[in-house]
Amino acid sequence: MAGRKLLTGGILIAGLAVAALACTFAASVADQTDSQSPSQSASQPTSQPQAEGSSSSKPHQKAANSTHHVQVEEEVPPSPELTKAEALIQKQDYAAAEMLLHKAIEADPASYVAWFDLGFVENKLGKTDDSIAAYRKSVAAKPDVFESNLNLGIQLAKTGQPDAEQFLRAATQLKPTDHPAEGQERAWLSLAHVLEATRPEEAVAAYRQAATLQPKDPEPHLAAGMILEKQEKFADAVDEYKQALALDPASDALTGLANIYMRGRRFPEAAEYLRRLVALHPEQAAAHVQLGRVLAAEDKNDAAIVELQMGAKLAPGDESIQRDLAELYVTAGKNDEAEATYRALLAAHPGDADLHRSLGQSLLREREYAEAEQEFLTTVKLNPDQGEAYGDLAFAANGNHDYVLIIKAADARLKFLPEDPRMYFLRATAYDQLKDTKQAAANYHLFLNTANGKYPDQEWQARHRLIAIEPKK
Repeated sequence: MAGRKLLTGGILIAGLAVAALACTFAASVADQTDSQSPSQSASQPTSQPQAEGSSSSKPHQKAANSTHHVQVEEEVPPSPELTKAEALIQKQDYAAAEMLLHKAIEADPASYVAWFDLGFVENKLGKTDDSIAAYRKSVAAKPDVFESNLNLGIQLAKTGQPDAEQFLRAATQLKPTDHPAEGQERAWLSLAHVLEATRPEEAVAAYRQAATLQPKDPEPHLAAGMILEKQEKFADAVDEYKQALALDPASDALTGLANIYMRGRRFPEAAEYLRRLVALHPEQAAAHVQLGRVLAAEDKNDAAIVELQMGAKLAPGDESIQRDLAELYVTAGKNDEAEATYRALLAAHPGDADLHRSLGQSLLREREYAEAEQEFLTTVKLNPDQGEAYGDLAFAANGNHDYVLIIKAADARLKFLPEDPRMYFLRATAYDQLKDTKQAAANYHLFLNTANGKYPDQEWQARHRLIAIEPKK
C-alpha cells in the first residue's frame, strides 16, 4: 500500500496542506492480473497490486512479482496450441501466445482455460477491453472457477464497471486452485476496495474477513483503519492500526495513529508514534515538521526547533516550514532568528502583508521601534483592512515617540475592532506629550474606567498625570 501522509497544519500554526489517504488500488489493479500468469493460482495475495518487477517492500511483494505456474484444472486434455501458448506465456512472449490462443479457441470455443489465458495475455498486451471480454467468456464457460471470477472482477474494477462486485463476491465463495486462504484473502481485499467509496461499512467487514484468512497480514487491518479514520470512528481505527503495527512495526499505521492522536490533541501519544516514524524515515520532511509541531504544543520548544530545522533542511523549497519555524522562534523568544527568517521570506514575497507584520512584531520585541514602525506602515498599505496591524503601529510609534502617528493609528484601529484600554492609554500619553491636556485627561479617564486593575503600572501613572494636568476643583 502506498505510504500514508501526515495531516499537517492546524495543531500549532498554519502549515502543509492536509494530505489525502494513500490507497492506490484503482491505479494499479491491472498489474495484479499481470503479475500472475493464467495458470497461476489467483491465491497469491496482494491487496495493493503493483507493477511487475516493483521494488516495493510492502506486504505481498513476493506474491505480486511471482511468475511461476500453478495449473488451472482442466476437464479435458489441453490442445497442442494451448500447451504451446502457455509455454510462451512462461517466456513472456505474449504476442505469439495470443495468436496460438485464438487458434485454440477456434478449435474449442468452450475452453474456459483458453479464454482465461487469453484474458491474461490481452491484459499484458494492454488490451483491457479484450481482456475483459475474454475473462467474461471464461466465466460463462465455467462459472465456478475462482481465478477467472477474481481476474474478471479486478479488470472490471480497474475500468470502473459496476458489475465488478458481482464477480469478486463470487470469487469469495469459490475455492482457489492452490493456497486457498491466500487466494480468498485476495478476493476479499479486492472486494473491499470496490466497496470503499459507496459502502464503507461493508468494506470494513470485508477487510476483517480477509484478516481472519491471513491473520499475519497487516494489510487488511491497515486498510480498515483508514476507512474508520475517515469516518471519524477513531477508537475502532486505533484498534485496527495497532493490530497492523503489531504485525509490521514499519507499517503505515504509524502515520494513522499519529494523525488520530494529533486530532484529539493527545500530544504525548502523537509524539511517540511520530518519533518512531522519524526513526524509520529520517528522510521524510513532513514527519520531522509534524513532530516539531507536536513538541511545540507540549512547550518543548528547543526540541521542536530541532525537528522543524531538519524538516526545512530536507525540504528547502517548502516555505510553509520556514513560516512555521519563524513563528516557533517567536514563541521561544529567539527574536534574532525570527527576524532573519522573516527577512528571508520577505525577500521572496515583498508584497506579503502578513510577513511584514510578523517582521514588525519581531522588531518591536527587539525594541527596534523605527524599523518596526516602517514594517507596520507597509502592512497597512498593503492591507488597509488589517485592524490589528494599526494597534501594532500605535505601539511602534509610541516607542519611536511619534505622537501624532500614535493617535492616527489608534483611531484607525477603531474602524475594525472595539476599543482597547491600551489604546486609550497610548492616546492619553500622546496627547499629554502634545500638550493637549483636555484630550489627554479624557483618555486617561477612559483608560482607568476600562483597565480594571489589569495594568497596574499604567493605572498608577494615569492617576498621577490626572492630578498634574486637571484643574484644581
